[in-house]
Amino acid sequence: MKSLRDLFLLDPEVIFLNHGSFGATPLPVFEHYQTWQRELERQPVKFLGRDINAHMAAARQALASYLGADAQDVVYFPNPTTAGNVIARSLRLQPGDEILSTDHAYGAMDRTWRFVCKKSEARYIRRPIPLPLTIPEAFVDVFWQGVTPRTRVIFLDHLTSPTALTFPLEPVITRARQAGIMTIIDGAHAPGQIPLNLTELGADFYIGACHKWLCAPKGSAFLYARRERQPLLDPLVVSWGYEEASYDSGHPFINHHEWQGTRDMAAFLATPFAIRFQAQHDWDTVRARCRELAAETRARIHALTGLPYLCPDEPYWFAQFFTARLPDRVDVDQLKTQLYDQYRIEVPAHRWNDIPLIRVSFQGYNTQEDADALLHALENLL
Repeated sequence: MKSLRDLFLLDPEVIFLNHGSFGATPLPVFEHYQTWQRELERQPVKFLGRDINAHMAAARQALASYLGADAQDVVYFPNPTTAGNVIARSLRLQPGDEILSTDHAYGAMDRTWRFVCKKSEARYIRRPIPLPLTIPEAFVDVFWQGVTPRTRVIFLDHLTSPTALTFPLEPVITRARQAGIMTIIDGAHAPGQIPLNLTELGADFYIGACHKWLCAPKGSAFLYARRERQPLLDPLVVSWGYEEASYDSGHPFINHHEWQGTRDMAAFLATPFAIRFQAQHDWDTVRARCRELAAETRARIHALTGLPYLCPDEPYWFAQFFTARLPDRVDVDQLKTQLYDQYRIEVPAHRWNDIPLIRVSFQGYNTQEDADALLHALENLL
């Protein structure tokens, strides 16, 4: 894994343990991305006017195959929040309808749902999921207790941002389908970190990032929609793919959402190369080593603090990133600043439900030495 560091553009003076926030793009992938940008600028009219449909069709097919989906059920978006807004703002919610989520949801989507509910007089319910987690069945039982006759939508994170936990989705999706409740999954952290088969998962909608754990360039994400749910979605931007479809992919769902006017699509077009890059570098082995490093580091932090774990050391609860509880007295903003200024360690610390947490990410460029440096710094600062 040490040699992989040379394949990334990261500052060699910084110990980067925050892949979860914005990802990091390997140099070969970034160069491929720039090749697409140069191709656009070499002949913009030909590229955007005549060639883009074929280019995007190939990029969609590669991503859909990776996700276990059909290419006509996937559309590229610049980030998961934009994709999530397409769904949330398309729903015909009525006063009193309920959207059930958890208190682990990503802040931008919390804000999206509150915005939508303010307009529609629906209710956004954040079901508390207390920690520590124990077994998946207990999570499902606690969450489902929030379902009422007014529940119209279930919105769940696949891997949570503030707590870095992997929620067991399949039993929730199955029960929701039986109850006639729509399911929307925020999988921003899933692609590239855990295996996915969206067709088998069965959610009505799934949004995810390619620029995070898949290591694609910034600005590559996607929206997956089950075929029968696609007509529910209004385009966030009405453009040439609407009505007679001057931008014609052959599929209304793609036409309505993919073309949003003149923009740089290079990040989308470079995503298949990111998929190939990880395959060429045996990323299954890389992920396994990162998971092992995450579990070891988590155990060392808890040994240092003496505080309880947020979940058992099971792969179904966390993969390449984790959160560990910090002593209640810790000023998380000060700690984060000290870690960076004094030790050149980039790692987030924050409070969630007034619990101080540190969230540590391990990607292919990280090593045992990075983990050792973090523990040394925490020993001194805590």
